[in-house]
Amino acid sequence: QVQLVESGGGSVQAGGSLRLSCAASGRTFNTYPMGWFRQAPGKEREFVAAISGSGAITDYANTVKGRFSISRDNAKNTVYLQMNSLKPEDTAVYYCTADLNLNNLRGPQTRQIAYWGQGTQVTVSS
Repeated sequence: QVQLVESGGGSVQAGGSLRLSCAASGRTFNTYPMGWFRQAPGKEREFVAAISGSGAITDYANTVKGRFSISRDNAKNTVYLQMNSLKPEDTAVYYCTADLNLNNLRGPQTRQIAYWGQGTQVTVSS
């Protein structure tokens, strides 16, 4: 069983930065690929970024590539999402995800993903 707790959300002006953190429970954290999805009001949840268990492989949605960076610290059981050059369209609830299959974390299907955090709100104003 893996439990995920996000933090770091908040409000920022366009062009600003935020760093989200996701703390995971469980002794086998480094075996789990991790990722982030987001959901804007009235829209489906969408893939944002994913990272392999070792951190060697990362993947990003085209909408955030070059602006967002995913990383992990296995010693701290934590995954991060550094978000730079934020835009109003990045406004959403951001969810941390975990699954033994990295491909599942890339979406678009969400029901295949084993573990979800409770979500943290990110609001970007123009």
